[in-house]
Amino acid sequence: MRIIAKKTLQEYWNKHANCRKELEEWYGIATRADWSSPHDVKRHYSKASIVGDNRVVFNIVGGNYRLIVKFAYKTRIGFIRFIGTHQEYNKIDVKNV
Repeated sequence: MRIIAKKTLQEYWNKHANCRKELEEWYGIATRADWSSPHDVKRHYSKASIVGDNRVVFNIVGGNYRLIVKFAYKTRIGFIRFIGTHQEYNKIDVKNV
């Protein structure tokens, strides 16, 4: 998968060092993956939430942080739509971010 944009993750983990390792691991796994459907994502990340409109919510650092990625499965691209704390996540509309 091609992930747009790593810079968003880097900027976040530079401010929140305790999630750096897991975000780097997620990025490494995602860029090597060949996910063609939400089912493929769930096979690798069983705790990920499929929330519609090709958006997937990943729990980072045991759910302390949330990462939302919108996938274009046909072109194998994932767009980072949100990274934030669980509290920040609770304030957004997942389907419109």
